[in-house]
Amino acid sequence: MRIVHVLLTKRFAGTERHVIELTAAQADAGHEVILILRRKAARRRADAIVHRVDPRVRVVMVSDWLARWPAVVMARWLLPRLRPDIAHAHLGSACRALRGARTGCPRLATLHIGYVPEQHAHLDGLVAIAPWQLPTIPSPLRERSVQIDNWTVPRTPSADARTRLRAQFGIGQDEFLFGALGRMEHSKGMDLLLDAFHAADLPGARLAIVGQGEAWRALRQRAGAAVVMPGFVERSEDWLAAFDCFVSSAREEPFGLVLLEAMQAGLPVVATATAGAVHLAPLIGTPLVPTEDVPALSRTLAAAHAARPARRRYDLDGHRVQAKAAELERYYVQARRRLAIITAR
Repeated sequence: MRIVHVLLTKRFAGTERHVIELTAAQADAGHEVILILRRKAARRRADAIVHRVDPRVRVVMVSDWLARWPAVVMARWLLPRLRPDIAHAHLGSACRALRGARTGCPRLATLHIGYVPEQHAHLDGLVAIAPWQLPTIPSPLRERSVQIDNWTVPRTPSADARTRLRAQFGIGQDEFLFGALGRMEHSKGMDLLLDAFHAADLPGARLAIVGQGEAWRALRQRAGAAVVMPGFVERSEDWLAAFDCFVSSAREEPFGLVLLEAMQAGLPVVATATAGAVHLAPLIGTPLVPTEDVPALSRTLAAAHAARPARRRYDLDGHRVQAKAAELERYYVQARRRLAIITAR
């Protein structure tokens, strides 16, 4: 199949990792894969997107001068000329690009966050990343949609990652390091984590909050000396190797890809009871903390600090990209058959 993915963001984060891993797996399976990106995704900076794309995936750039709308319009114009068998969008601008695009093929999107009528109602089908999303999709679109879990790809950290990063940021090799990884935005609840960590007042404990975003500066101002905030990092697997316990204090988390990444690293996990974490609770194996409950989160951090749980092996065989890409391919085939039947009427 010729599969065209549309991703019109400009900075690398969880959704972008999902798309890059998926396109690589599809190319590995023998498909012709094309990825439409904004030119800002190719700028010379650490959190750019284009340099991470598998070389077997053809990248097509669209202009984004002034605002995102020229990129949306150009992607919509470009799609029919690429003659895809499947057009697959990721996030809002990409979904808007599929509106009115005369592709002659199924126009699909992944629900990386949640169903939004303006973004998704005009499409031929949706891929929900967690079961809770399916009931939010109105019928008959829900009957043309599918639920496929997210995945994780094993990444080996640098051999000296733990020692090097701790030395670089002044973290003692014996200090217990809580770690969080994600965008610095309200939904991720990093402010709640700071409050809970300070309230716990744990001697010999440190906290690292890794990532960037609009709230980074405000969080840094209130973080204090015991908290490390390196900003965006190229190799998150190195920081996962440096952590002793992973914490997700999110207010909202549709799936929680970062939770899979933490479990891939073998870390004990403290997580708030977002929809994504509830879905992954059987894998996580420890009780979830109520969302936005700082005292409860503080008590859970104190308990983890006292217990100092060891790393463990999680059963993640069902969350590998090859298996999920195969599920998605079967859905593509069904979507093409469905469209062929409708067209023949």
